Amino acid sequence: MRRIADPLYMPGSGLTAEEIYAQALPLTGTPGQAYAERRCVPAEIAAAAGVRFDPDFAGRPAVVVPMRDHGGILTAVHGRYLHATRYQNKMLTIGTGGGAVAILNGWQAKPLILVEGLFDALSLAVCGWASIATIGRPIARLAELASGRIIWAAFDTGRSGETTAAAYRNRLPEAVMHRLPPPPRCKDWNTALVKRGPDVVSKWLRTHLTTGE
Repeated sequence: MRRIADPLYMPGSGLTAEEIYAQALPLTGTPGQAYAERRCVPAEIAAAAGVRFDPDFAGRPAVVVPMRDHGGILTAVHGRYLHATRYQNKMLTIGTGGGAVAILNGWQAKPLILVEGLFDALSLAVCGWASIATIGRPIARLAELASGRIIWAAFDTGRSGETTAAAYRNRLPEAVMHRLPPPPRCKDWNTALVKRGPDVVSKWLRTHLTTGE
């Protein structure tokens, strides 16, 4: 897994991750709510997961969410832009490393499900499953936290997802690792939610996570 050098402070303003998240707006009634709902994530589920709206996240509107360590300490804020041109980044993360986005008490959930992005985790939450979104970054003390636990590597379909799953299998030798890709012909969990709907995705999750297949 590559290490990503995220800026510690917001470019231009010098704000810390804590300050950025504190100044962000509640999601309801903002363009961020409309964005989440276009991706089939109800506003109440996104808001309960800590998603907020920042109209000026390094110059563009974004939905933002805190990344925290296993003890709940905020380590970074992750933003997903509402719009991006071909030459613009879709995401930006500000802060120190080591945290993740835990949805529905994901750290304590059994089994522990690891996904890639914020909307992957929110899509699983729509179906009633807790997860941890890595945002493509290393998680501090994960090997210790995963030891002896059942871990599902629910990363994207295709070579990148398989490579990421293999990397976690190597990094978590004391865990019981399983692979769980999204449903067929869906590159990620949010694509599955939008294309197939929550009933189909829920059945896929329930079938695999309860049978261990």
